[in-house]
Amino acid sequence: MHVNEAPSVPGSRVESFVLQGIDAVPCEIEIDLCPSGLSGTTVVGLPDTAVRESIDRVRAAIRNCGYRYPWKKTTVSLAPGDLRKEGPVFDLPISIALLLADGALAASSSMVASHLFAGELALDGRLRPVRGAVSLAILARSLGRAGVVLPRANAVEAAAVGGIDVHGFERLDEVVAFLQGGVAAPTPEVDADRLLAACGAAIDCGEIRGQEAAKRAMTIAAAGGHNLLLIGPAGAGKTMMARALPGLLPPMTRAEALEVTRIHSCAGLLGEGRSLVCTRPVRCPHHTASTAAIVGGGRVPRPGEVSLAHHGVLFLDELPEFSRGVLESLREPLEDGVVTIARAHGATTFPARVLLVAAMNPTHRGHRAVGEAGQREQERYVGRISGPLIDRIDLHVEVSAVPFERLAARTVERSTSQLRRKVDAARRHAARRGDGIVNARLRSKALDEACPLDAASRRLLAEAMDQFGLSARAYDKIRRIARTIADLEQAEIPTIEHVAEAVSYRVLDRTM
Repeated sequence: MHVNEAPSVPGSRVESFVLQGIDAVPCEIEIDLCPSGLSGTTVVGLPDTAVRESIDRVRAAIRNCGYRYPWKKTTVSLAPGDLRKEGPVFDLPISIALLLADGALAASSSMVASHLFAGELALDGRLRPVRGAVSLAILARSLGRAGVVLPRANAVEAAAVGGIDVHGFERLDEVVAFLQGGVAAPTPEVDADRLLAACGAAIDCGEIRGQEAAKRAMTIAAAGGHNLLLIGPAGAGKTMMARALPGLLPPMTRAEALEVTRIHSCAGLLGEGRSLVCTRPVRCPHHTASTAAIVGGGRVPRPGEVSLAHHGVLFLDELPEFSRGVLESLREPLEDGVVTIARAHGATTFPARVLLVAAMNPTHRGHRAVGEAGQREQERYVGRISGPLIDRIDLHVEVSAVPFERLAARTVERSTSQLRRKVDAARRHAARRGDGIVNARLRSKALDEACPLDAASRRLLAEAMDQFGLSARAYDKIRRIARTIADLEQAEIPTIEHVAEAVSYRVLDRTM
């Protein structure tokens, strides 16, 4: 058999990654150089336009860094071949693989094989940041690799994962020097505990005048992770209270912060030089937002607002003004804590464990008229929200306008730190039961064990269900709320008073 040319230089394989949702999947870049035939470069492996254009960026970057681009018939293979590749993340690994295949980079195969590479190239050889650096670092750690090589702008976020070396560089020639035995870029230090401890609330509850009943409901919502709906006239302070509620939640754990950071990194929202999202996210989409913007979507699925608010607060102001399709799409994430987006080539799942805080006026005019006419007007306006969605909101709280005397008084309101101490004490009390989850997510047997009711409480709850026509879901939500109220009072078993207060928070069940 006659062989016309020698094979590519051994070691011309470089590993990178492909994002599927927020998960990183290994991707191997292979190069084949054929000296015969017309020179040109072909990229195979389901590349999108950005990946096909990477060859032009790679060619210019290699030449402008002083290296020779192989003018041969070149095939770039991105494996696995049945997985769609998108974005400029492959610029750096393709350039390294080309230099290896052409013999311009005399690096040990073990050095290349022990690292994952990712980065976009500028025409002059500079490295630009890419999405998903946190997922890349998690993948490298799970595969047992020594580290990752990526743009310096992504180094801090990748270093937050821990357990691997993170080498961030400004230029392609710096990466080549490193692979040829040069000095390694040090892994940035990320003090996650210090970052998480330094986070504070944006709005203090002490700034909110009056509204003691609403603050009580906010405390219950924060203590048990319950969804909250505030109903009241325009200007009563609903939006301000919703923005203050995240300050009542306990700080995120490092695992939670890393998960939130991972989502924001994959969405390209982390920001250059930022290591961790250390505060619980608060997302406030406008009521004109589309379904894809809220729950995620696109040809290649991206996370939506409900996933970007994971482990934080999703605030929907003017709830009835959102389209019916958008509101109905929230049913799955509110119940299951995930969003699954199905496409012809497969399904992508995004985490979406949020605390929903919604606000609405009683009518489209902003206030409710007195009498039966006002009641009918409110019922029509509330009717824009489906019963199943209302059923998934634990606490329905009526907010009244604050009188002038209270607004003008120099009274000292309870601050966020005071209310948060109550929330922390309630969560510690709940943690002693050993179930490890917040009360809002208690299910079946765990709920029965955590919330046993005495005979008087059962009678009260039975009367409420008969009188207001409560659903089985509302029945469980009342029990979960009663359990949280008992935790706030440091009580071992919910009493009839706790159950009665829990029933009082089902306002819309009583009026619909």
